[in-house]
Formats: sequence, C-alpha cells, structure tokens
Amino acid sequence: MEEDQTLHFLAGVTASGKSELALEWAENHKGEILSCDSIAIYRGMDLGSAKPTPEERMRVPHHGLDLVEVSEGYDVSRYERYAQQVVNEVCARGRALLVAGGSGFYLQSFFEPIIDEVDVTDEIRIQVAEIHKERGLSGLIERLNELNEAEPLGLDEQNPQRLQRALERCLGSGMKLSELRSRFHALPAPYPSFRKQCIWLDRTDEDLARRIEARTKVMIGKGLIEETETLLDQGFLSNHSALNSVGYREAHAFLRNEISRSDLLPSICTSTRQLVAKQRKWFRKRFPPEARLQLEANSFVRADQLKWCSGS
Repeated sequence: MEEDQTLHFLAGVTASGKSELALEWAENHKGEILSCDSIAIYRGMDLGSAKPTPEERMRVPHHGLDLVEVSEGYDVSRYERYAQQVVNEVCARGRALLVAGGSGFYLQSFFEPIIDEVDVTDEIRIQVAEIHKERGLSGLIERLNELNEAEPLGLDEQNPQRLQRALERCLGSGMKLSELRSRFHALPAPYPSFRKQCIWLDRTDEDLARRIEARTKVMIGKGLIEETETLLDQGFLSNHSALNSVGYREAHAFLRNEISRSDLLPSICTSTRQLVAKQRKWFRKRFPPEARLQLEANSFVRADQLKWCSGS
C-alpha cells in the first residue's frame, strides 16, 4: 500500500512529551501535523492547551488549531468533517500526515463511526435551546426521559451540550437513544482504505507529576490567569466544555475568589493528574497494548526509533 494511504497517530497522556516528538517525526518525513485536541481548536486558548508556538508551526504545517472563537460551540462531528478534509488535502499533496494529541473522543473519530445520518433542523435546535434556557438541565432530562420511555439515557447528565445534542437527535429521528445507538454501531468504520499506525506515550506517575508541575508553573508564569480574563470577555462563559477544561476551570475559580493564588498551582496539577488517569483508561481500552510506549524519567526517544503498531 502506498505511503499516502497511511495515517500515523502519535497520542498519549498530558505532559508525556508528544509535541516535540511529533515535530521531529513530521520534519523527518516531510509531513504535516493534525492536532487532535478538543481545546486547541479555540482561538485564544493558547497557554492552557499548550498549543504549538508560532516558531513550532513554522517548522511543520499544523492543522486543527484556532478553528473557532471560544464563544462558538464545537463538537466531535464538526471535527470529524474537518479532519476528513485535511486528510484528503494532505494526501493529495503527497505528504505524510501525523495525527497528534490526547483527546480520546476526537481520536475515536478516526477509528469508529461517531456521526449518524440524523437530520437535525434549525427548528429542532431552536426548540431544544428554548427548553434549556427556560427549564435548564432538568428540562432537558425530563424531555429525554419522555422520549426514551424511561430507558437509561447513558449520558453525562451534568453536561448541557451532550444533553442538547441527544435530545436533538431523538427529535430529529423519532427514535430512542437505544435505537439510535444500535443503528450507529452498524455503520462502517472510517478511513477504510488507510493503514493506521499508532503509538501512545506514557510515563511513570512520579515522572508525570514532576512534568505536570513544571508545565503548570510555566503556564501560570506566562499569563494563564490573564488569558482566562481575556477569554471571559470573548464569551467564554457560554462554552461549558471549554470553560471547564483543566487549567481554565481553576483560573476561573481563582478569578471568582473561590480559590487562593497559592491553591491555583496544586489545584491545576491535581486536575491534570485526574485527566491523565482518564486518558490512560481510554488508551488501554481503545489502542492495542503493544502501542504503548512507556518512557522513564529523563529518558529520550528519537522519532526514527519509534515502533509503530497497527490500529484497527
């Protein structure tokens, strides 16, 4: 199979060292990088997402960064469509493409279907938005329970965006969530003509804790609080998912006098370690065991030493 029919995935937990390794690999292979980070898509969310610097973007073409304003909602279905366009364009140029990041649901869109064919009209979106505005989360949950005949919803009931999308799909299809899931699981896998080569980076808990603390100190020192203030002026409060991402959630709590300045660093570090635990769980479930690359403290691996594993 031709090289332009291969997708490479360099994934891993937060602070494991993905970014520099991805840059080196892409430079060596005259390739491009597609970010798979659900926060880096937002303009202005630079420090908290550890977004590649302008200098790094000059070294290698990057995609998936700064796609929308922070006030604008963005979900995995939009990312899937965007990624497909990037894959087509990069392959048409005869370039290698490296997908790099740690957002599990976004990564999943390359391996499993994440979009069905439900037609959600603007009228339905407005209707659901009105329910949320007038009755809040409880109104969304109540309407979903009615349509699903008291079947378990299987949703994060504290996430308004997930609840709204689920209600829109039920109304748009006339089906229950269980029926939608059954139909969804029968869809074909994405990118069927591509080989998928995977690695996910990990480190020991002790090493990650040191790296997370050092990284967080840099973020705060460079102006994470000030960046959060600017984002609040740009409509941050309307974007539940972005506002509650690690780092920004704690900076926002500080600005609201809910935590002290001295608590900011340990709070972010604790949240980041909790995120790492969730990421590990996702990778262990979704990626082959042999795709895991465990790096020791102060260890170094070159891009040409990477041993790729075939992904499904």
